[in-house]
Amino acid sequence: MIEITLRTRTNIFHGSDTWQEVHFKKQFDPAKTAILICDMWDFHWCPTSTNRFNRIAHEMSIVIEAARNQGFQIIHSPSDCMDFYKDLPQRQGIISLPCVQPPDPLHITDPPLPIDASDDGCEDNPSPKPYRAWTRQHDAIRIAEEDLISDNGDEVYSFFMDARIQDMFIMGVAVNMCILGRTFAIRQMTNWGINCVLVRDMTDSMYNPKMPPYVSHDEGTELVVQHIEKYWCPSCLSQELLL
Repeated sequence: MIEITLRTRTNIFHGSDTWQEVHFKKQFDPAKTAILICDMWDFHWCPTSTNRFNRIAHEMSIVIEAARNQGFQIIHSPSDCMDFYKDLPQRQGIISLPCVQPPDPLHITDPPLPIDASDDGCEDNPSPKPYRAWTRQHDAIRIAEEDLISDNGDEVYSFFMDARIQDMFIMGVAVNMCILGRTFAIRQMTNWGINCVLVRDMTDSMYNPKMPPYVSHDEGTELVVQHIEKYWCPSCLSQELLL
């Protein structure tokens, strides 16, 4: 068992908007816990985002190697890139599992995000038009023999049930888009009863400070992290997985 410090936020007065940051410790069994890497692509249509994601990928690789050595199951989820991996055993291993019907969703309330990314969130000026720039996961992050590859929530959930996994740490990008919205990510997995934890220093946002609430990029990312802590799941720092 590994003890990890988690951060969450609680509404201290019912019906108010007064939130208190709370830290607590929880035990995790690595053999029954997955770490999912969300959309850490090789390239992004927004050059500034590509540069940020490059930095995160190299830092993340260290965390993933340490977590794998402790026995955590690693799942690589670079959306839209499954054709690249279709013949690998790490891909075949998860699609060969029996499909498990997920439970009815919990229908958790999902308030609006605190940042506006309706402009697609790229800070570059002029901003390029979005296109599918990615072909695979960033090559700084090793895919080991015992890892799995999927960008499908039903596949991931079926694996969790087969392996009796109830806890999932998630890292990657973007925290206000894919980290929340993918079928394998926080909203869906939480609604299916999986305990999620966001690794908050191994993520980033798609946010342009010229959009509301007109804060810096890093402040915008932190606002989304706090939103997730309020309404969806706790977070931790990656150093907790380096022990």
